[in-house]
Order: sequence, then structure tokens, then C-alpha cells
Amino acid sequence: MKEYTSDKIRNICIMGHGGSGKTTLAEAIMFNTGVLDRFGKVADGTSTCDYDPEEIKRKISINTAMAPCEWKDVKINLIDTPGYFDFVGEVKQGIRVSDSALILTPAKGSVAVGTEKSWEYAREQGIPKMLVISKIDEENADFFGVLEQMKNIFGKSVIPLQLPIIEGDKFIGYVDVVDVKAKKFEKDKLIDIAVPGALLEKVKEIKDSINEAVAETDEELMNKFFGGEDFTHEEMLKGLKIGILDCSITPVLCNSGLNNLGIQFLMDSILEYMPSPVEKGVVKARKSDSDNIVDIKQDEKAPLSVMVFKTIADPFVGKISMLRVYSGTLKTDSTVFNTGAEKTEKVAQLFVMRGKKHVAVDKLIAGDIGGVAKLQYTNTNDTLCDVGNPVILDKITFPEPALSLAVEPKTKGDEEKIGLGLQKLQDEDPTFKVSLNTETHQTIISGVGEQHLDVIVSKLKVKFNVSVNMTDPKVPYRETIKKKVKVEGKHKKQSGGHGQYGHVWMEFDHGDKEDLTFEEKIFGGSVPRQYFPAVEKGLRESILRGVLAGYPVVNLKATLVDGSFHPVDSSEMAFKIAAHLAYKKGLEQAGSVLLEPICHAEVYVPESYMGDIIGDLNKRRGRILGMNPQDGGIQQVVAEVPQAEMFKYATDLRSMTHGRGYFKIWFERYEEAPPVVSAKVIEEAKKNMTETEHFE
Repeated sequence: MKEYTSDKIRNICIMGHGGSGKTTLAEAIMFNTGVLDRFGKVADGTSTCDYDPEEIKRKISINTAMAPCEWKDVKINLIDTPGYFDFVGEVKQGIRVSDSALILTPAKGSVAVGTEKSWEYAREQGIPKMLVISKIDEENADFFGVLEQMKNIFGKSVIPLQLPIIEGDKFIGYVDVVDVKAKKFEKDKLIDIAVPGALLEKVKEIKDSINEAVAETDEELMNKFFGGEDFTHEEMLKGLKIGILDCSITPVLCNSGLNNLGIQFLMDSILEYMPSPVEKGVVKARKSDSDNIVDIKQDEKAPLSVMVFKTIADPFVGKISMLRVYSGTLKTDSTVFNTGAEKTEKVAQLFVMRGKKHVAVDKLIAGDIGGVAKLQYTNTNDTLCDVGNPVILDKITFPEPALSLAVEPKTKGDEEKIGLGLQKLQDEDPTFKVSLNTETHQTIISGVGEQHLDVIVSKLKVKFNVSVNMTDPKVPYRETIKKKVKVEGKHKKQSGGHGQYGHVWMEFDHGDKEDLTFEEKIFGGSVPRQYFPAVEKGLRESILRGVLAGYPVVNLKATLVDGSFHPVDSSEMAFKIAAHLAYKKGLEQAGSVLLEPICHAEVYVPESYMGDIIGDLNKRRGRILGMNPQDGGIQQVVAEVPQAEMFKYATDLRSMTHGRGYFKIWFERYEEAPPVVSAKVIEEAKKNMTETEHFE
């Protein structure tokens, strides 16, 4: 691959709903630019960008993949992202280093949620967008129907620059609306034809819209427009580029990736209208030693600044860091400074990735994207730069995991391998988290959705040769008491020689602190002071298991009020056991109750789903605390819901809102569980205890 200057690079993120043809389009572009000598297919598992075994097996994109190619002396870095919501972290990585977005929607059906989300991600990033109505040659395709929906959803900025020519349900050519020229596909060539009569009126109407949009980009063009003068071809292109760059114009194109029709018009449009890194201008960064914001010029001669946007755990190569150079030039065999880790890193061989293929390069200049293997301290979101110019580029904001499940080894003794594998997968995927619940002794994996966690478990098996089962996590219930009692605990044992003697009278009551509150009110030395710590220790060990269902006891106040001792047979151990006996008796008499964890939930949904969401939260024993309108017709529902009812909420919310809703959740407090819930938990706990005893 030859060397390019920054103004001859295009970084474009291909986005859209699952199944809209993104990977196939990337394949078609690479095939047309000559970097591929055969056209791979997703269905056959032969596409360049879907190379992971999981992608081939499932026939969907899971990872963001790079597809660099060259067209008319310009390097196009295609960034192919997944369309399924569970892999949104990958989309966030891809769009963070893109200068523009290509958003696909199939010509059949309605504009899907994934299309709306892609638009929103691009809008958040502030980058120009190009809409592509894909699969135009499929049966029942309706270009104008989908175009109308796009205008209704995304507004008046949506303007088609290309119209399909359909003859007998076949996509036979297109009209270039800007130049008012029609082209027909003739084998591998394009031939000029007259604009079909049926499209003339539509072309005129759209051309008028384009003229109006172009006029609004420049005062001189506005005057010309109102003066009734026609724009020159150059003025049209200039006005369109300005409007696309400031997002006041969103061009719409059409093609068929699978049959490689209309792809070259798209490639030419990318070169003509989509910005280079230089045209995107300066990038904001923060000085690492202060809060000062600095402008970074995307120039290969400027000081170095590099963003690591993705990490790949390759079983053969090791850790691969995918990066974009924002300024300066990154060279093979150079040393860089990681501002996050505050360590220097040795950059070995640089490469660009095309799918899984590595193409070695000597350098990457400002605006280009590539990779390097085996960086020691560097992870996703880190900034690499010159030691003398330490800066921090804006980090990618990843969604918090919404679904948590417990994993158990299928084979005993695999715990260490599981831990190691999950840790490496966590390094690779910032939307995936692993934790060990010390109370329930379960390894908890958390991700965006069920499919996400299913893929993680599959990767664990393929990459690290270890199998696990996924189960619902155990709910960390608690127990407490409701009334005050006074009980005796006596431990007396004679077996020749020294015996054992410990005797206490305890008062148990509901305490203010979550932890045990221990006091003593001993008069006359009935229990010597030296045994007080043993009594407290016996109680602290005892509260780890309640008498109802074996859960930890909270809010317990214990007061040592009386007792007796033996000058020879009393010991710390004897008083510890006596305290435990008193604890057990006291909790049985004091009306122990089960407490369940209550979570604070904030659910964000379009207003039309409010009724369903509130009804569903009520079914989950939730309490609605309030509803607050947000930007863009979104409503926030604030509620408190028992944790036990929320394990699969991520899946259910997605189903109810067709993927449009999301939520945040965190632990709030413990509350007494209703009798029906309490009875069920206690019964389950007793059953498990019986099974354990039987097993032992």
C-alpha cells in the first residue's frame, strides 16, 4: 500500500441495523478497489470483515473490523461495525475514530431502530452522515417509501443524490440527480441513457431541493439562487460539501452490495463529499498535567498524539492495540509515552489490518488508522504521545453492562483457567465486566445483553478451551429481628481433667447500624472482662448465618447483661460457644425476618412506551417515584424495584421497546420482603441445606 498525505485519507464508519448489508457493502468496495480478487459472502463465512469464528458461526458481525482500500489516489479506511445492540461498544469504538458515517437501511420494510441509533451516535460524535438505501434489488424494495420515512424521522436535511431505475422489479441503473444524468448497468460497465420519463418530475423536484440546500450554505450562492441564476457544477459540489460537513445536508444514495451494483457511485461520493482528517480540523485534548484544553492540529508534522480505540486478544499474536494517529507521525521501532499509565512504550512493527490480515507499514501519519502488537501497559482509551508533549484525547464513553449472570465451571478444577480467560476477554471488551461475589462465592459476568454474554462464553471455549454454565446470580438477601428478647446461652462440658464452661445472658434488639452493635452491662463481675472479646467474636462469627435461610444478619444490637464463669473450666472458646448458643435461641424468639435488596432504577424510553414500562415495573413489585421528560421525546421513569425481579430486565426492556429503551440501576437499600417472597426463599434455602447435608 502506497503512502498518502492526510488530505488523501477518508475514515468512514459503516453503521446500521443488523442485517442491513454493512459487511457485504465493505466487501463490494474492497472488491471494486482491487484489494480482493474474490467477492466473499457473509452467508458462506468468507467475508473479509467477519473473520472471527463466532461471526462465521452466527453469520452476524460481532467485532468492529477495518477494511482499508485505495480508490483514485485516496486511501479509504472503512470501519465495519456490528448492527446488533449487544455489541454497541464495538460501534462506539469504530465511530470514535471516524470522520464520517455511512448509515445503511434496506429498501424493504421500515427504517429500523438500529438506523435511528446509528444516526444518534453519529450526531453525538458531530460527524457528517451519508444514508444508503441498501438491497435495492430485493423483491418488494421501495426506495421512495423508505426515503419518505427517513425524511419524517431525520428531518429536512435528508436529500437523495441518486435515484434507482427499476425495470420489471430489477435494479438496472440510476439517476445522478446533481448532474441530471442516467446510467445503466451493462455487465461490468456503466452506459449513459436518457432519464426515464417516469422519474423526470421527481428528479426536478429533488434538484430544486438540492439547489435550495446548496444556496443556504453560502451567502454568495444564496444571492445567486434568489437572482434566478443556475449554479455551476463546481458551485453545486462546493455547496453540497459545505452542507454535508456542517450536517445541514444528509445525502441519500442507493445500491446493491451483494450484486455489486451502484457501488462505484458511492465510492466517488465518499471521495467527493466526505471530509478528510485535515478538513475535520482541530481535535480537542487535555494537557495531562492540568485541566487546560489544547487544540491538536491534524498534521503529520505536529507533535504526536495517538488514540488507542480497540484491543484484540489474539491467541497467536498476543495483545493487539488498534489506534488512530491524530497528529504527528508514528513510526515502527519508536518509543512513545502513555499518558494514562505514565509509562513509555516501545512500538515494534506497525501494520494496517484488513479483516484478520496484517499488512506491515513503516509509519502511520496524522489521520491514519493501524495497529501494533504487544504494548505492555496500553489499553483501550489510552493516549500515546511524545514525552515532551503529554496530552489526553477524549475517551470513548461505553455503556454500562445491563445484564449479569453467574458462571460455573462444567469441569471441576477449571476455575483458574476461567478466571484468566475472562480477564483477557474483559481487557478486549470494555462493555464486559467480571467480578467475584465474595458473599455468594459466584463469578459474575456482566454485559449489554444475553447474546453478548453468550458470545463471551463461546469465546471462552474457543480461545481458552474451557466451558462454563450460565445461571442467574444468587440474590444477596439479609435477615434481621423485629423485637427485643433476653436469652441464656450456656456451654458446659465435663470430660475428665479441665472441662469447658461459658455462661451468658444476652439481650438482642433491632440496632441502628447495619453491622453488629455489641455492648456489655455486667455488674459485679459475673462475667470477667477478659471474656468480653470472646463473646463479641462468637456473635460476629454467628451473624454470617441467620436462622431463617442462612443469610447474613444485619441491624442487630447485642448486649451482654449477665452470666457466670468457672475459675478453672472457663475459657475464651467456651464463652464464644455460649454466645453462639444465645444468638441462635435469641433470633428464633425475636421474630427474624428476611430482607431483600431494593434497587434504584432509571428507565429511558420514548413517550409512546410509557404505559407498557410502568405496567411492567408494577408487575415486578416496583414503586414508581417519578417521570421526567428528557430531550428528543424521551421520558425518564424513576422507580425502586427489588433486585430479584431485575435480572433479565435488559432483555425484556429491549423486547418491549424494540431496542429503543435503556436503563441504569444501582443498589439502594434493604427492605423486609413480602411474606410470599420470604416463604419461597426460606423454602428454597432449606431445600438446598438438606441437599448439601445429604451430599455430605
